[in-house]
Amino acid sequence: MSEIPGDLKYAKTHEWVRREDDGRVTIGITDHAQEELGDLVYVEQPELDRELAAAEDMAVVESVKAASDLYSPVTGRVVEVNEALADTPELINSDPYGEGWILRLQPAADADFDALLDSEGYAAVAAAGDD
Repeated sequence: MSEIPGDLKYAKTHEWVRREDDGRVTIGITDHAQEELGDLVYVEQPELDRELAAAEDMAVVESVKAASDLYSPVTGRVVEVNEALADTPELINSDPYGEGWILRLQPAADADFDALLDSEGYAAVAAAGDD
């Protein structure tokens, strides 16, 4: 079973969200998602200051198997992207919840965190996808 930290929120589309002390949120893809994708070879990230709506395409990851769109779990403005992924996209494979984060957003005032899943809810979604 893939690692699913209990302190994060999750989207059904396999992105995770961590609220930071400064009010921003860090977003990445789950361990389950990176396992399904295989070895990542490229990450296309959004422009800084781009406004993203919840469920909008925010980035693309390419693996040796396929390219996959990633979706913003919440509404907000891109304030930082993980520059390290340009040279080492495999950080997502080796550390999806740490050094492999993808971007940071300043969430909108109406960002709907309640619509996201907790770790148990996400575990059920991930398990259903394995059937």
